[in-house]
Amino acid sequence: MTFPSAPVNGLMWLVWGFFFAVAIYFISRKFSLLQTTLLGWLMAFVLMWIVTWNLNVLPVYILVYAVPLSLLEAFIGSYICKKVSPVE
Repeated sequence: MTFPSAPVNGLMWLVWGFFFAVAIYFISRKFSLLQTTLLGWLMAFVLMWIVTWNLNVLPVYILVYAVPLSLLEAFIGSYICKKVSPVE
C-alpha cells in the first residue's frame, strides 16, 4: 500500500493541522507548558502513528527521526499558544 499523495490528501492534512493547533490552544489554557507538550504529542503523534502503522503505509525505521521532530513540533506549538493566550 502506498501513502496517498492526491491534493485532497494534502488538504486533509492542512485541516488536521488546524485541529491540532486549536486542541493545543485549549489544552494550554489549563496545563503547564510541559504538560501541554506531552498531552498534545500523545494526542496527535501517537494516535496518528497507530493508524498509519495499522495501514502499513510508513516504515517503522522512520520513527527514529519522527519522534524527536514531533516532540519539537508539539513543544513549539505549545510554547506559541502559551505566549499568545491571555494571562489568567
